Amino acid sequence: MSQGPYHTSSLRPVLAALLMLVMTACTPGAAQESSGPELSAQAPLPTAVPEGTRLIVGDPATRVALELSGEIDKFSFDIEWANISGGPQTTEAFRANALDVGAVADIPPIHATWTGLPVKIVAAKFRKDPIDHPTYELGIAPGVQVKSLADLRGKKIAYSPGQAQGALVLRVLKKAGLTKDDVELVELPSTGDVYPNALASRQVDVAPIGGVNIKRYTGKFGRDGATTVQHGLRDDPAHLYVRTETLKDPAKAAAIREYVAAWARASRWAYEHPKEWIEGYYVKDQGLNTADGQYLVEQAGEPDIPADWTEVIARHQETIDILAAETGNPPLKAEDLYDRRFEHIAADALKEGA
Repeated sequence: MSQGPYHTSSLRPVLAALLMLVMTACTPGAAQESSGPELSAQAPLPTAVPEGTRLIVGDPATRVALELSGEIDKFSFDIEWANISGGPQTTEAFRANALDVGAVADIPPIHATWTGLPVKIVAAKFRKDPIDHPTYELGIAPGVQVKSLADLRGKKIAYSPGQAQGALVLRVLKKAGLTKDDVELVELPSTGDVYPNALASRQVDVAPIGGVNIKRYTGKFGRDGATTVQHGLRDDPAHLYVRTETLKDPAKAAAIREYVAAWARASRWAYEHPKEWIEGYYVKDQGLNTADGQYLVEQAGEPDIPADWTEVIARHQETIDILAAETGNPPLKAEDLYDRRFEHIAADALKEGA
């Protein structure tokens, strides 16, 4: 099936980024494996970071928050920043041995495991009042009549396997009492403005859109009848994850522990300093205007970093079960995706900084 011009153009920056990652893996700056004794998965996390330790981190938003908050000057190790985000790019970087830490939602760790890449989640963040502060809304194409989830029957829906948006589509269908056979899933990557453009051109009838795309889509095409519908599900997971192999290196494990703590403090700083965050990240770094930045801050609401992952893992298991049933992949134990040695690190960092 032809994907149309939106698919082709959207892949160019992704392919370019992956080429750069492969090239990076062949340079002295690539992530290096430890040559010393391995750290057992049952051993306590080391707290001292040896001199000369370096992490390659793909977490662009946190980099800016660390710089603005001053946290970036407190690390006891060197950080090299990789300007990548999202599951597909992060997974490819892991495979190329060009990345130590990635920042994603809840689907990439599942997909990585299914494709033979063992990974571990080392941090989890959510949104307080997630139903009132959704990450995504269902964008509805101009002229398409969808007022409730039941109206999705028979519609063409954008679908991105291996990404959070794809899992959300499956969860929405389940909530509506529908299956994949009741709709037409159109496989498209959820990068950039691919989904808003696909909606505007009627390539699809429905697509999960997030961030500033929600505001811009309705602002640009609302006069033509474009709308959005709330899905009523929590879609707020945000995780840091690493290759399981990386945690066998005691030096990197200690550095990752330190990074997780700083990540938590930076997340809280961004929420407590909205004006500085809007200007420093959304305007100067992302090139948005102040109004768009304000919209995104209000949409995100207050971060929630739990000290207990029990409910987190249970919710993740529900998602895994839905994906396994719909994709034919083998069931996984959500518990196995988490390294619970890190469970209290982020929350404790916030207590210490209070």
